[in-house]
Amino acid sequence: MRVTIALAAVLLAAGCNNSVTPTEQLPPATPASTDANAGQWQMLVLSSATQIPVGPPTDAASDAYKAELASIKQAQAGLTDAQRETIAYWSGGAVLRWNQILREQVARFNLPPAPKPDGTYPAPSAANPFADPQFPFSNPPYAARAYSYVTVAQFEALKAAWAYKYQYNRPSPSKVDSGIQALMPAGDLPAYPSEDAVLSGVNEVLLKLLFPAAVDDINRLVGEQRTAILLGGKAAPSDIDAGVALGKAVAAVFQARAASDGMRSAIGTPAQWAAFVTATQARGEIPWQSLDSPSRPPMLPFFGQVKTWAMTPTDIVAERPQPPPSTSSEEMRQELADVKAGVANATREQVAIANKWSDGAGTYTPPGHWNDIAAEYVRDAHWSEVRAARAFALINMSLHDSAVGCWETKYFYYNPRPTNLDKSLKTSIGLPNFPSYTSGHSTFSAAAASVLGYLFPGDAAAFTAMSDEAGMSRFYSGIHYKADVQGGHDHGVRIAAYTIKFARGDGAN
Repeated sequence: MRVTIALAAVLLAAGCNNSVTPTEQLPPATPASTDANAGQWQMLVLSSATQIPVGPPTDAASDAYKAELASIKQAQAGLTDAQRETIAYWSGGAVLRWNQILREQVARFNLPPAPKPDGTYPAPSAANPFADPQFPFSNPPYAARAYSYVTVAQFEALKAAWAYKYQYNRPSPSKVDSGIQALMPAGDLPAYPSEDAVLSGVNEVLLKLLFPAAVDDINRLVGEQRTAILLGGKAAPSDIDAGVALGKAVAAVFQARAASDGMRSAIGTPAQWAAFVTATQARGEIPWQSLDSPSRPPMLPFFGQVKTWAMTPTDIVAERPQPPPSTSSEEMRQELADVKAGVANATREQVAIANKWSDGAGTYTPPGHWNDIAAEYVRDAHWSEVRAARAFALINMSLHDSAVGCWETKYFYYNPRPTNLDKSLKTSIGLPNFPSYTSGHSTFSAAAASVLGYLFPGDAAAFTAMSDEAGMSRFYSGIHYKADVQGGHDHGVRIAAYTIKFARGDGAN
């Protein structure tokens, strides 16, 4: 009965939406190594790879498993063109595909709320995600957190899956029964629990948590993925059931972490926003102010207190950059003059660089830009799913910790942007609604480039060049001083060092 129900559920999911529109064609995944020891790699959140129990599968020679194989052969005999497209769509590596999907969701919801007639701005509500404005506003800090939760959870869940795969060693259906077509690459990796199903379970829980208004899309995608691995001969229904259960259980651990990580308090209150201005003026400095009309509340001023991955709150404070130039100093006057001259004399190439890295509303944000860069290198490395997940987890740990460190710095100093000091200055891109020092782009980019340089040392110089370009793009566009760019760069490198320290000792090298 279980086999029949599981297969029927997968085929029903496929029938609900028979069209798949790939955002990018991915070549069939052919890992150079299975990373058989990945179940022994160090965990980040779980206490061990076997914290969540996964019971043994039925024997491959049992009647129950033979019935599963027969159901797959029967389903493959009547494959439709749409189902073959679904199989092809998910054959390029589920880690890469889910990263694309995550970036799409970030871009979809990266829209700042419009003001109400009375000049106030409504805040998106997780309790009513379909209201106007829809939840969330996936701005850069929110996006960095979302990327990190999903990718770190995927990594933890796959390490757990690998531990059980090599404990039970049950081959994929197409390896057991030659009558089953291998329409998806399976290799020699044991099938139970299914790594693809693990990822679908993680994403089903966490993407709905982070992007609840996208629930229909998420349900469709997880159903299509499970369809693909079953019809592709890569996983039997029991492989899928075990994988989904494991993925959801791991995601629940991360869901509990997210509930108490400080994000709910990151917006603050009007009284707290006013206190930033008062404290800055008391130091004799000119405070940042929103130049939106009507004035918009500052973006997530308490994100600097959100829980990090590789750093402690003490580390965040210890790594805070030194103060920016005083707003009354000659150094700041020169910084402003440099910005004005840079904007007035910007070359076509510099304008193009500013636009290339703008990553504003409606995009997948600066952290997403670095995920996109990373995806090409991960794809071409031909890594196992668990090693690919490690790469994205490490990158996004550093990006999230950079968001926390950068936002803690921004609101500690509450430094004005060039346009606050000279309202005649015209920026070439949209003006971010938060303080100037340090540059988020510079911090994000230096951190991501450092981790990518660790993962792909032969390309470290190229990543550094990209990071430098991203940082300077903010100066070219007139929204940051050079001090912001340099301070953010140095900060991002220091923050990434914490993630790299973990990576060097996690057993995966």
